[in-house]
Amino acid sequence: VSVEAGILQSLPIEQFCSAPAAGTVVQQLLPVAEAAPFPEPPDPKTCSPPEYLEYYIFPVLLPGIAELLHRAKKEKCFERKRTKFIACDFLTEWLYNKNPKRKDESFTEFFDIPFVNEWLRNHPRPPIPLSLLLSEEEASIIIQSFWRGYRVRCNSEIQELRQWQKKLRDDKNIFKSVREFWSKQEAK
Repeated sequence: VSVEAGILQSLPIEQFCSAPAAGTVVQQLLPVAEAAPFPEPPDPKTCSPPEYLEYYIFPVLLPGIAELLHRAKKEKCFERKRTKFIACDFLTEWLYNKNPKRKDESFTEFFDIPFVNEWLRNHPRPPIPLSLLLSEEEASIIIQSFWRGYRVRCNSEIQELRQWQKKLRDDKNIFKSVREFWSKQEAK
């Protein structure tokens, strides 16, 4: 934890706090070139771990994490204990679509990414609970309709009607149970 805290403290976080406007280049979020200690990228196979992180990992990952935080705020992840937003899925989709090797390709949804599709085929996820899929308005309508139904069923006249219907169903089932009884007796 102390190594992670040291890395995070050394980063200029202010640069990553505001989302780029649509159409702007994400390069705005990256540190300026003169702040970088190396004039040209080091060899990825021979450089030290901090150099590798600074040149090859952070310039790609930090804008993704900044976008992830904005999306998490939009999905109200900081206000609720449980949400339908899955941060790893978002970051996977973002990194896949921002990959320079896929520059000319169209946007790909998370579940349409080939390696994700293969992984989920072999390791299916449990379904997301309905409580996380519903909007606040939809959930309030369901709760209110259930409550109204409960209050109506508590009414004495409705209780009397339900008792009468139950008795009627039981009476009709008596004929069926008598027929079953006699068919068993004849089978002996």
